Amino acid sequence: MLIPRQATPALTVPTLNHGTFDLSADGADHFTLLVFYRGLHCPICMKYLLELSRLVPEFEKRGVKVIALSSDTKERTDQMADKINAPGLRMGYGLELNVARQWGLYISTSRGLTSIGIEEPALFSEPAVYIVRPDTTLYYGAVQTMPFARPNFADLLGAIDFALAKNYPARGEYTGAV
Repeated sequence: MLIPRQATPALTVPTLNHGTFDLSADGADHFTLLVFYRGLHCPICMKYLLELSRLVPEFEKRGVKVIALSSDTKERTDQMADKINAPGLRMGYGLELNVARQWGLYISTSRGLTSIGIEEPALFSEPAVYIVRPDTTLYYGAVQTMPFARPNFADLLGAIDFALAKNYPARGEYTGAV
């Protein structure tokens, strides 16, 4: 389990149009927003990424860099990028499942064709959203076992505004006896 205010695992993936993403060298003013999505086969992911891409400029105004990433291949990520038509959204691909597990992501097995007729990969990671400080410590995390009911990006923008205005610390950091 990742702990707020503690270092996150290393994360380096290729992106479609923005070179190699390395979390430790991302250089965000305030935060990096990591949006782990299931892959091309997921119609909910496509809708979620469309909303994210619409709000990328708002995150950037707040000193937040954004990346969407999955364990999909480059080819499948290219197809997803074509579907959402969002050139301003960094899209990482090839996330190794052992790295996904280090990040606390759940791993699922294929159930064949999805409702949109696209084959699920044999293994793939489930969604998660993390907000990470420039020093790579965890600020916020939401990890899911299912594709449904994900964090709302507009709500996250409001939370970032509050956190920056009030210098609000990451919560959930206590690891002692209870």
